[in-house]
Amino acid sequence: MARGSSWDIRCSRITRKASLKGANGAKERSQGPQAAGRPQGRSLTSRYRQRGERLRASSQSAVFRDGSRQASTSPTRFAPRHQHVLDPVSDMLLYIERFRYDDIPKRTGVQMIHPTVVIGAGPSGLAAAAHLLARGQDTIVLEAGDTAGTSIREWSHVRLFSNWRSVVDGASIRRLEQHDWTMPDPDSFPTGGDIVEAYLEPLVATMPDQVWLNHRVSAISRNGLDKVVSRGRESVPFLIRVDTPTGSRELSAFHVIDASGTWNTPNPMGSSGLPARGEPELADHVRYGIPDILGRERDRYAGKRVLVVGAGYSAAGALLDLATLRNDEPETRPIWAIRRDDATRVYGGLSDDELEERGKLGAQLQDRVRDGAVELVAGFRVSDLKESADGVEVTGITGVGADGTSARTIVVDEIIAATGQRPDLSLALELRLDLDSWLEAPLALAPLIDPNEHSCGTVPPHGVDELSHSEPDFYTVGIKSYGRAPTFLMATGYEQVRSVAAAIAGDWEAARNVELVLPETGVCGVAAPLTIGSGPQAQPQSNCC
Repeated sequence: MARGSSWDIRCSRITRKASLKGANGAKERSQGPQAAGRPQGRSLTSRYRQRGERLRASSQSAVFRDGSRQASTSPTRFAPRHQHVLDPVSDMLLYIERFRYDDIPKRTGVQMIHPTVVIGAGPSGLAAAAHLLARGQDTIVLEAGDTAGTSIREWSHVRLFSNWRSVVDGASIRRLEQHDWTMPDPDSFPTGGDIVEAYLEPLVATMPDQVWLNHRVSAISRNGLDKVVSRGRESVPFLIRVDTPTGSRELSAFHVIDASGTWNTPNPMGSSGLPARGEPELADHVRYGIPDILGRERDRYAGKRVLVVGAGYSAAGALLDLATLRNDEPETRPIWAIRRDDATRVYGGLSDDELEERGKLGAQLQDRVRDGAVELVAGFRVSDLKESADGVEVTGITGVGADGTSARTIVVDEIIAATGQRPDLSLALELRLDLDSWLEAPLALAPLIDPNEHSCGTVPPHGVDELSHSEPDFYTVGIKSYGRAPTFLMATGYEQVRSVAAAIAGDWEAARNVELVLPETGVCGVAAPLTIGSGPQAQPQSNCC
């Protein structure tokens, strides 16, 4: 029998079985959806019939029970490394038999099944919702904070080097314009606070039923299955455990888009990827991220010796603010520690940077180092923090020689660790994620964003194929998709979620037609390893960035 006709017979079998069960439960269903304990909407049978048709149209190469194979068009419908016999329709039928829609609230406590759940109401998460809603796909957005852009509010004082035109999403703009929204001057440069107040908050107002604030996701799994179980896995909804002000609850969804970001998991100062010795104990003297030095945190740094650790734009912004503070508070002493033996790469493209404001930032920092307003300590790898009567002693390795390592100690009052972030992987420990072993980014995406090879502007276009995992229908997007790579730009996240939303809607042609043009710079990258003979006077190691 031809595979197409066999498939049709199997789908008909689903309908017959469901109708037999429906006859026995007709009285219960006739009392209405509230009495039956389930929300209104299509029946589970019709949902899975359509889902089965999508599987037929877009499944990855799979071995069916008759030994035949089907060509791949979807990267994640079946994981290629799991070569067990697959029969998606039988798996769906098994799930219908075991977890009838009427019984889900009774058996698991899950209140309803959502088509798609987006985690995080930042720029990428809200853009994902806008694209899904524009395609007629129901979705909800779970945000841990009490407002959109909670993490951005922590650096609301920072002015971006990208203009308004570069930090907004097309589908979000179209949705906002339907509600009489006007974009600020496209050529002006917003602060983080501007983005929240003039863009994200109005966007949330257009989807009040979809954005659920104060809903912190604590874990994700499959409903009734741990990560070991393979059979029927792609047919079982996700289980999402959420902490809310009224207690813990569980939701269920067919698709999950993780746009939760990385802001709350900063990298430690230790050069080995671990906290420096004494770093946890002296946490009161360490500020991670981008403090508001000239505003609400001025008193913390005015007239103090402040060590800034890091070689990115966050560190550059903090150092320039400290240099400005020094004009009013001459006792303020900014000290800049970097692992590199030379700061040339850190200054970026300067006047050749395609983002003019970003180039200016590097040029201004270079000037402050030259005129002595900022003290540069190059080739310094933090190893120890210790409190003394004179302040906090920060010790760093500065070189390796034949007779051992050399070190230097700097005494300061406060430390700003602008060392970047890393993803929180604990949410999805019960899911089958394909992650690069060192970047902690999706496996197919990692080679495209590796900071050992790429800067912000050399990352090629990518979409749903690179953001998928062996866990079907789970996608990591936004800055979290980049793992530990420091090369993410907001425009990248918008193209990612456009592609993923198109795939969820079944428009694979649009999903795979990815386009992305990013401005070039040379600042994003990693420091060279510490080797014998290296030190502050050694020649700079060769890096792509």
